[in-house]
Amino acid sequence: QVQLVESAGGLVETGGSLRLSCVASGLSFSIYTMGWFRHAPGNEREFVAAITRSSTTYHTDSVKGRFTISRDNTKSTVYLQMNSLRPEDTAVYSCAAGRIFLNSDSFLPYRYTYWGQGTQVTVSS
Repeated sequence: QVQLVESAGGLVETGGSLRLSCVASGLSFSIYTMGWFRHAPGNEREFVAAITRSSTTYHTDSVKGRFTISRDNTKSTVYLQMNSLRPEDTAVYSCAAGRIFLNSDSFLPYRYTYWGQGTQVTVSS
């Protein structure tokens, strides 16, 4: 049984930092592309970042220079370091795992097979 478990999010002030982690079990973690997506009320689910099995990373434009995705295959864990947080970053953040063979597909939610339950991140203004 595959499980993706995100760490607790939280409430942070504008300009603050937060690191999310997602621990995977029940799958061969190293061969999966791992992604982070977010969903704010009234908005569509949005791609945030992805890291391929070869550790190539992608970040959506709105978070470039502020967020960093990384992975530790020895711990079956993917991280999202979030710095310089803004109120518009407020959302439920979910990690996802998929066997994605075209890096250009890393942005697409439907390419991911497994999803975590999501964790709330709230940035106060």
